[in-house]
Amino acid sequence: MPWATAVLLLLAGLCGCCRGQYNEEEDLAWLQYYLRQSRASSYSYVPYYEEESPAYAYSYPSATDSEPEPEPEPQQAAPWRCPQECDCPPNFSSAMYCDTRNLRYLPFVPSRMKYVYFQNNLIASIQEGAFDNATELEWLALHNNQIGSERMGKRVFGKLRRLERLYMNNNNLTRLPSPLPRSLRELHLSYNHISKVPPNALEGLENLTALYLSHNFIFEMGASLKGLSSLILADLSYNNLRRVPDGLPASLEQLYLEYNYISAVPDHYFQVSPRLLYVRMSHNSLTNQGLSSNTFNSSSILELDLSYNRLQKIPRVNTNLENLYLQGNQINEFSISSFCSVVDVMNYSRLQVLRLDGNEIKRNAVPPDAPLCLRRATVIEI
Repeated sequence: MPWATAVLLLLAGLCGCCRGQYNEEEDLAWLQYYLRQSRASSYSYVPYYEEESPAYAYSYPSATDSEPEPEPEPQQAAPWRCPQECDCPPNFSSAMYCDTRNLRYLPFVPSRMKYVYFQNNLIASIQEGAFDNATELEWLALHNNQIGSERMGKRVFGKLRRLERLYMNNNNLTRLPSPLPRSLRELHLSYNHISKVPPNALEGLENLTALYLSHNFIFEMGASLKGLSSLILADLSYNNLRRVPDGLPASLEQLYLEYNYISAVPDHYFQVSPRLLYVRMSHNSLTNQGLSSNTFNSSSILELDLSYNRLQKIPRVNTNLENLYLQGNQINEFSISSFCSVVDVMNYSRLQVLRLDGNEIKRNAVPPDAPLCLRRATVIEI
């Protein structure tokens, strides 16, 4: 036996004694794989994309020495195997790191994996059945690639029944992937080319808590958010929306709609979400004609950003509001009734920050009872 192999066997035995998380069968399999790899010149994948063809083709080169190379075992029989293109840390055996390696295809994903990272590559397609072997996946990172909707299998995520986080931002998607696993908690699809969200695109995602769709070209959301009963955050900023989404979920806490073309908001629109805390609608086309007197009078909202719109008057807000941003509008009067319907010792606004700079209000237009109504305000910019 060559001395290098003997040393390797000794080290493997020592490691096996101190790594309590591995059993003997897995250690032996790992050692056999390592020895086989040391004799082989390379281990390569030859992927291709055809819907009617198998998802992957594998080639195993012959050994470099005189000993014949054993026949390769099926991938399913070797759950410990890690693709040569990736790293699978021994102390984190359920994670596979394939990020930032100029990959143009998806390597095989072993069945034991729960966390797989393919971000920052040149991947343009996802073959049908690419993840059928890795049904235990919980995190899947595919962001910062070149994946297009037309180059994805029709049900690539269909068997991932435990997937919680899917990262596909910064790709070339023109529509939402479908179907999506019902187990999803976070869906990251920002910086794509999505233009429409069909009513049933998010159907069945009762566990989804965060939806990121910013920096797309979406012009219509319809009632696609209505059935997301666990949704906490919806980021729809930097799109082409001309109206607010219909039917907000009752669970919603954060709604980001800045940098769209919204001109109106229905009466009592936000009151169907009693947990809503943060609303950002800056850089839209809001006018006072498109708002009712109670549009923003929601007792749960703590921060409201309406800056850089076309408002001429301060909209009425609830006394529980803490931060109000109205800079960059066309407001020409300071109406204290927008903050306090009654001004006395017991009735006052909890507002702490009020920004009215970049409007048409003059400093001497502030009414004398403003300090009593806004007694908690620490920042007022006019």
